[in-house]
Amino acid sequence: MAQITAAMVKELRERTGQGMMDCKKALEAAGGDIEKAIDDMRAAGAIKAAKKAGNIAAEGAIAYKVAADGKSAVIIEVNSQTDFLALQDDFKAFVAESLEKAAAENYTDATPLIEVQEPAREALVAKCGENVNIRRLTRVEGDVLGGYLHGNRIGVLVTLKGGDQELARDIAMHVAASNPQFLDPSQVSDEMIAKEKEIFMALNADKIAGKPENIVENMVKGRINKFLAEGSLVEQPFVKDPEVTVGKLAANAGAEILSFVRYEVGEGIERAEEDFAAEVAAQLEAAKK
Repeated sequence: MAQITAAMVKELRERTGQGMMDCKKALEAAGGDIEKAIDDMRAAGAIKAAKKAGNIAAEGAIAYKVAADGKSAVIIEVNSQTDFLALQDDFKAFVAESLEKAAAENYTDATPLIEVQEPAREALVAKCGENVNIRRLTRVEGDVLGGYLHGNRIGVLVTLKGGDQELARDIAMHVAASNPQFLDPSQVSDEMIAKEKEIFMALNADKIAGKPENIVENMVKGRINKFLAEGSLVEQPFVKDPEVTVGKLAANAGAEILSFVRYEVGEGIERAEEDFAAEVAAQLEAAKK
């Protein structure tokens, strides 16, 4: 029998909207074959319909909570299939309840939250008819924490050494708007720099052809420096005052940025390509029969 992995269980949950344990049992019975597990669940009446292309939940909401003492915070992402559901009171209540439990129990990842919220999730799925998933959770601790929400789609937590919550919130707002890839240039791996160099060389092959090696090296160095500045939080111009970098902003307040967490709804989730014209044509064809 194929080994049943957490990734397989997660995929089956996303495609069927069924509980984690039900999905695990179905996979075990199907010998690890996801398609067979879906067919078996449908045949048993466990699910009314499961699109084999996947009931992908890539919409939803981000929420965060900073503890009363300001020393810890938690941020979560809960996904739905449509942005319409994400704006409904039932979904909002589920997100709020999930967040409160995550904060109260000091969860450091989503696994225990998913387990404890499974009955509530199943009830919401049954009521709304859409797949809903608690996707991820991050807990942070520090001397000074601040957060920012852009609607319900982008959430950021920032940890500072020194400064205050207002400064942390301003920096979190910047992170939401500018989406830095890393805190500072020291966090960028040699592999990432080598890849950026390779991309630059490929895109500018005609410009560097025939140029002396030292000229090419200077061109590459300039591009890498630009890449590091654009992608590094501390090197980016502050959105509220482009004359100062974010790193300088913090330093001027006697603070140091230690870390940030940025969540955006659905990032990294492969969304199904929808062909509306083909769907309409198929419905018309079916209506003729």
